[in-house]
Amino acid sequence: MHTEDDQYWMQIALQEAIKAEEEGEVPIGACLISRDGDLLSAAHNRVIGDSDPTAHAEILVLREAAKKIGNYRLLNTTLYTTIEPCVMCAGALVHARIERLVFAAHDERFGAVETIFQLCNSPLLNHRLEITSGVLAEESRQIIKKFFLRLRLEKRNHTD
Repeated sequence: MHTEDDQYWMQIALQEAIKAEEEGEVPIGACLISRDGDLLSAAHNRVIGDSDPTAHAEILVLREAAKKIGNYRLLNTTLYTTIEPCVMCAGALVHARIERLVFAAHDERFGAVETIFQLCNSPLLNHRLEITSGVLAEESRQIIKKFFLRLRLEKRNHTD
């Protein structure tokens, strides 16, 4: 179940997703919040702009927050992201000891938290996360859908 705070912070992540879209990146945004309700970091995908296959929003948020606090273990934090994390990002969340993950839309192709894999709650790993999904899912889906529709139209126009 999600709270008003979850909706507020997911709006911040959605704003980051829109920034990604404006930069020509896949529109995914994320933010990391302390247990006290402080914003530790916010980011959006920069894979293309940084020429870095690991520059997913979630990874960038973890990097920034870890540098800020001086520790890779980001205990007592909640990560908000506009789409279900991939395998790489889910693994990083476990490794960083994130307490809670809140994501908007499920990812039918690459989702590694609930859809395809359940990495964040695997009994094989040394840490598990509390998971909340579906917060502002439709808003996230619409941003992503619009982005890929535009890409398909641009591609079609270039091949005509």
